[in-house]
Amino acid sequence: MEEISDLIKIRRAKVQEFRDLGVNPYINRFKVSEFIGKLLETFSEETKEDLEEKNLQYTLAGRILSRRKHGKTTFCNIKDGTGLIQVYIKKNDIGEEAYDLFSKYDIGDFMGVTGKLSKTKTGELTLFAKETTLLSKSLLPLPEKWHGLKDVELRYRQRYVDLIVNPDVKQVFVYRSKIIQALREFLTDRDYLEVETPMMQSIPGGATAKPFKTHHNALNMDLYLRVAPELYLKRLVVGGIERVFEINRNFRNEGISTEHNPEFTMLEFYTAYVDYHYLMDLTEELFRYIGTKVFGTLKFPYTYVENGEEKEGTLDFEPAFKRIPFKESLTEIGNIPADTVNDPQKAVAYALEHKVPLEKKDSPAKVMGKLFDHFVEPNLVQPVFIIDYPLELSPLSKKKEDDPSLVERFELFVARKEIANAYTELNDPIDQKERFEEQVSQRDSGDEEAHWMDNDFIRALEYGMPPTAGEGIGIDRLAMLFTNSQSIRDVILFPQLKKES
Repeated sequence: MEEISDLIKIRRAKVQEFRDLGVNPYINRFKVSEFIGKLLETFSEETKEDLEEKNLQYTLAGRILSRRKHGKTTFCNIKDGTGLIQVYIKKNDIGEEAYDLFSKYDIGDFMGVTGKLSKTKTGELTLFAKETTLLSKSLLPLPEKWHGLKDVELRYRQRYVDLIVNPDVKQVFVYRSKIIQALREFLTDRDYLEVETPMMQSIPGGATAKPFKTHHNALNMDLYLRVAPELYLKRLVVGGIERVFEINRNFRNEGISTEHNPEFTMLEFYTAYVDYHYLMDLTEELFRYIGTKVFGTLKFPYTYVENGEEKEGTLDFEPAFKRIPFKESLTEIGNIPADTVNDPQKAVAYALEHKVPLEKKDSPAKVMGKLFDHFVEPNLVQPVFIIDYPLELSPLSKKKEDDPSLVERFELFVARKEIANAYTELNDPIDQKERFEEQVSQRDSGDEEAHWMDNDFIRALEYGMPPTAGEGIGIDRLAMLFTNSQSIRDVILFPQLKKES
């Protein structure tokens, strides 16, 4: 640490030294003629002789990432947002005074350079400098060693440094952006309208989750950060926007894990006059669209840990996704005996025997849900729709016509993660009110995640909502899936962390 402190003191002293020499170490602007990535794309295959003949002159700018001095010459590499290129600086070419000034630049500084584009004897594309300009002085040295488990939290906390020294990190977020663009294109091409709904709500609805609470001074009322946009989007379906979607930020005051961040991004969309079967077909089409459009493939690498050992597999989105009813998944995939699944007392005993954490207030349906989480979800690798959930686990879903104890709902699981959740929407206001009342009763019994009563939403349904199906897709998990990222923090630029000590 003492060595780093000394380096910082030297760099701070250089700032004043530059100013004493009449050089502004933080200039206002610098006009570049081309981005580095474009030069690499256009001229990397050209021969040195061809480039010399063309006599190409460019002005580039970027951060200095390395330098190698050889007497009166220096090679350095500069990087902008599109790529990295070698620069050759020779004292005789830029002048002794300019070269002495350049020699005071440090790794991490931003530099502008004008010169001739050519190649070295080894064939590396290089800008041969005629003029250099200090653009911005770096006071903190870049870390020499950044990779490794001990630095993971530091990487998340100082994402700006992570992006500088780990090129693969930026590519993940480029892919994330392109995935979101593809989602928008897919839906807007099918006549869905993108909207925005409130992020601060007087009643946090649309999901069973504990909200964040705030207070609005002017209105003197408590408000809650959105846990889901669902109830507002369905109000819009009532109002006649029959194909609607929102890419939204949600906030849930819950635990943090490799798959959960308290602030996260979701896509929610609603379609009138269809049911959940339509959405399953559409979801398969959507995933293949993203794979082809963004990545040019429907097969993706998948890293997982089994018995403490890291292994590699392949996810394949080309075959039709399997569709398995919830109860059947408990027996077929979870290997839970059928008589246990159908007997609440046996189910509780089975859960306790296998150390599945239960609470006294857990209903039979919630016990089934916890058995699913423990025994089924860890085995869902290839894309699969789990369908037809118990009514109690889905307070906003439409009952199945042939079995009112179940609802028309599916969750899409891939790579042992829930990626999407959808159902045929409940549009019966009387039924909806009764389910809200049951949720309120659960809240009164201590369930902080139970749904609130929303009388305005009931009123909206009383005006009439057409048969509708809706779906939510977690964009953070979607980005994890397609980029083979192991933690949700790897696909969120600034994940939530504890306060820095």
